Amino acid sequence: MPFVVVAHYYAKEGKADEIAAILKEMVTLSRSEPGCLVYYVNRSQDDPRKFLLYEQYRSREDYEAHKATPYFQEKILGTVVPMLESRVPEFYELVEPE
Repeated sequence: MPFVVVAHYYAKEGKADEIAAILKEMVTLSRSEPGCLVYYVNRSQDDPRKFLLYEQYRSREDYEAHKATPYFQEKILGTVVPMLESRVPEFYELVEPE
């Protein structure tokens, strides 16, 4: 059963475009990981400071491996997080017919 992550990011004033550029890089990097099934970054049309990340991994272990990558540590934790007013991750599992 895939492990699903939904993250809500809200950029500090004046930082949204810089965050968007970094998140575009993260799409390419993350999608190349063997455990990553889906990695989408969305930006609100109503408020360009709002971002919604939707990610699926084969397992929670694959998600943990993603978080341990040097680019996640540098780009997300080291660069993006300090430019956010808020960051709310949520964890899900798919509901599928049997």
